[in-house]
Amino acid sequence: MIWRLAANYPRQVLTAFIALLASSSATIAIPMRFKAVIDQAFGPGAKIEAIQTTFELMLLIVLVLGLATATRFYFVSWLGERVVADLREAVQRNLLRLPPSFFEENSPKEISSRMTSDTALIEVVVGTTVSVALRNIITGIGGTIYLFYLAPMLTLQLVVAIPLIIAPIVWFGRRLSKASRTSQDRIADIGALTGEVLGAMRVVQSFNQEAREIERFHGAVDRTFQAARRRIFIRAIMTAAVTMLIFGSITLLLWQGAMSVATGQISGGTIAAFVITGGLVAGAFGALTEVYGDLLRGAGAASRLNELLNEKPAIAPPARPTTLPVPPRGQISFDKVTFRYPSRPEVAALAEVSFAVEPGETVAIVGPSGAGKSTVFQLAQRFYDPQAGMIKIDGVPMTSADPAEIRRRIALVPQEGVLFAASARDNLRYGDWDATDEAIWEAARA
Repeated sequence: MIWRLAANYPRQVLTAFIALLASSSATIAIPMRFKAVIDQAFGPGAKIEAIQTTFELMLLIVLVLGLATATRFYFVSWLGERVVADLREAVQRNLLRLPPSFFEENSPKEISSRMTSDTALIEVVVGTTVSVALRNIITGIGGTIYLFYLAPMLTLQLVVAIPLIIAPIVWFGRRLSKASRTSQDRIADIGALTGEVLGAMRVVQSFNQEAREIERFHGAVDRTFQAARRRIFIRAIMTAAVTMLIFGSITLLLWQGAMSVATGQISGGTIAAFVITGGLVAGAFGALTEVYGDLLRGAGAASRLNELLNEKPAIAPPARPTTLPVPPRGQISFDKVTFRYPSRPEVAALAEVSFAVEPGETVAIVGPSGAGKSTVFQLAQRFYDPQAGMIKIDGVPMTSADPAEIRRRIALVPQEGVLFAASARDNLRYGDWDATDEAIWEAARA
């Protein structure tokens, strides 16, 4: 999902990748020049011209490294911001297609938390973690190749040790992935609970339930902490094990390399370059253990958002919707309609309800709270489909028509007004976005 969104910007991806290759290559080139410096400056017959040329090349490499790093940072960060922006839009676009039943079964506050915390984590992964991971992979592989060139036998022993490093990464990684997903779920729970309590603050204070809500929040925070503690513990053990294996192997190899220098098998410049490159390789593979955990957390966040993206609307237009009559007749009928809300399937909100409203009629639906008045209007707008019976609008079965066309024919004055974070003008014309200023003023006076 994330890479599909990033693929929409091939120029930025290509530029970032080229800069990544350039910065990694410049990093590996630095120990190459150190080898030349030591062998030429401290060896017999050192020449000023050769030393000067070597240091000029080193300065050029440093310049390339700085420019390439800055370019990589800019374009990778740009991609992170752009991908997250597109992801938020895609999730929001799909959420607006889903019926109210989805938001009854899934807390809107938890969904909102996913849109903020999970997308922020993905932004870090795309804008930083992936770049760091690729840079370290390229540096590690390129450095290993150069190590083979410098001292094949020493490097061969290093390569043999790599499976010992990879095995714990994979083993711990599986457990870290599960722990990361659980940690993200608990963070979403906190966001949902916070929004719920803040949205009902008058009710909380009216019933003096502040202490209870503090206790509930404490429980949610503690569960989040325990999930994070487990994730941190697994990651700490993984980092410790891999670090000891990496630097333990490097230490043993350097020990043998120092013995080779002492016996004259390799030069001082070679072992210096081997030490520096070995440190770069060790640091690269060691950093992978850190970013691997972040990548797993990002994968967990991406899977949670992917669930929202893949959610299909239960109420969707038919493949070939029946066209409603033009001009509208203003007729609606319920024929033995029975309906149960998905969240309360054991209770019938409506049971074999039948009535008809003919064109020009004014009909009021009255009854006690819970009698199904609001349910009738939700079915009339086709937010739900009844389990039995049929609803027709202008003689056309609702299941055969496009829900958007049905809703265009219904004027709605909600029982509880909703104010959007917009101007008064935009709130007044929300039901008819093309309304003229005269119509808006008339509605305001009414």
